[in-house]
Amino acid sequence: MAIQQQICGMDAVALAEAIRSKSLSPSEVLDAHLERIAILEPFLHSFCLVAFESARREAREVGDRILRGDVVGPLAGIPIGIKDLVCTAGLTTTGGSIAYRDFVPDEDDVVVERIKSAGAIIVGKTNVSELGYGGIGHNPVFETTRNPWNTDLTPGGSSAGSGSAVASGEVPFAVGSDGGGSIRIPSAHSGIFGMKPSMGRVPLYPGCRDERYPGLSSWESLEHLGPMSRTVADSALLLSVMAGPDPRDRHSLPEANFDWRECVNGDLKGLRVAYSPDWGYAAVDPQVRRVVDEAVKVFERDLGCSVEIAHPGWSDPSETFAAIVAMDSDLEGMRDMVKRFGSQMSPHLVALVQRPWTAEEFTNAGMARKALANKMWRFMSGYDLLLTPTLAVPPFPVHSMGPATIDGRSVGPRGWSAFVFPINLTGQPAASVPAGFTEDGLPVGLQIVGRHLADQTVLKASAAFERVRPWRDRWPSLLAEKGLIAKLC
Repeated sequence: MAIQQQICGMDAVALAEAIRSKSLSPSEVLDAHLERIAILEPFLHSFCLVAFESARREAREVGDRILRGDVVGPLAGIPIGIKDLVCTAGLTTTGGSIAYRDFVPDEDDVVVERIKSAGAIIVGKTNVSELGYGGIGHNPVFETTRNPWNTDLTPGGSSAGSGSAVASGEVPFAVGSDGGGSIRIPSAHSGIFGMKPSMGRVPLYPGCRDERYPGLSSWESLEHLGPMSRTVADSALLLSVMAGPDPRDRHSLPEANFDWRECVNGDLKGLRVAYSPDWGYAAVDPQVRRVVDEAVKVFERDLGCSVEIAHPGWSDPSETFAAIVAMDSDLEGMRDMVKRFGSQMSPHLVALVQRPWTAEEFTNAGMARKALANKMWRFMSGYDLLLTPTLAVPPFPVHSMGPATIDGRSVGPRGWSAFVFPINLTGQPAASVPAGFTEDGLPVGLQIVGRHLADQTVLKASAAFERVRPWRDRWPSLLAEKGLIAKLC
């Protein structure tokens, strides 16, 4: 158990070095994480599939290559979780939907190809909201994912399993996807780092792009793939592998003109920072506001930034976002899916698909998105960074779709996630960093948003904040209860 504690407490950068130097073998590292998964999964349900046989085979093969002195990739021997919306050849990809319960893709997603080529060991598929439609960790196929900080609560979604698995040390990092906050939501609720890179930095295919698969082909103009990890450096390492152009994704960008791994270095002196505590209209839980206010002070007091309260100036874009999601979906294909499986599908997803959308609703949403994006670039011309709470509330009970009231105000279904989905409409880079904890010991996230394509600034700011307010040694109490850490830090 002591060896498992040591290995599972290491970050991915340290594991990569230990494996490369032969201090640890890939099989030793994998076995430690599989042992932790076996202990925690009855309580967390982070994984909907654990690939024991293929992972052990891959670990042995990487270990043999290292012993022979072969050149191996930068992720050689590191265990990783893959969100169950990201296609994996030979491994079931259900998307949390009964319609895809037995679906085994005939090809890997682009990022899975790259992760495999870099030598990472795919431990399994992490649990999701059904087809990514929803910010919680519930679907009709598998057990609901639980928050390791309090298993009565949700870790957030739709990358629920990735957040829970990383926060509990089941894997050092994981792949998430983010169409409306689905990396940043579980990162905030799970107390880890997660980043949505700029639209097009990380190519997608077949996910969101293959017209053969209704539901799995959704979110084309909103979706981003990105890393979730316990440290900023680990996510930078993963992005160095994931990012880069691919002809299968018409949105993919040319190679970045910077080294992802070097982005964690440098200071923020002189940067102009806007802080929007509520967008000018959103209800925010008082504890979240308190924790984030204190975190923002770090940028001016400790990091040398100039910080002022300012808002981009739009009104609540919830209806615009809903229409864009529907427009990005295969409504004909998904309505047929509802005819066949509707009684076994998530009610909020069925309602979205069956709504009688009009052409005018879609075109109005397109115009509203343009207006929002224009407000944002004009606003960001005066700032290097924009800070907000990641979420308006701390983690809430599983199976809930979110609170109906926040700080005494009635809110709509997206009220609790008001800060994240607008940044999918603009496509900018955005990360969630652990900002602190509520009085009940629940994690709160700070969202760091950069200018268009300024991913390096977001990573640098996140790493600078981490150096002043480190979080990696604080673990959920569940781990102490199960004897997986000696004490809480």
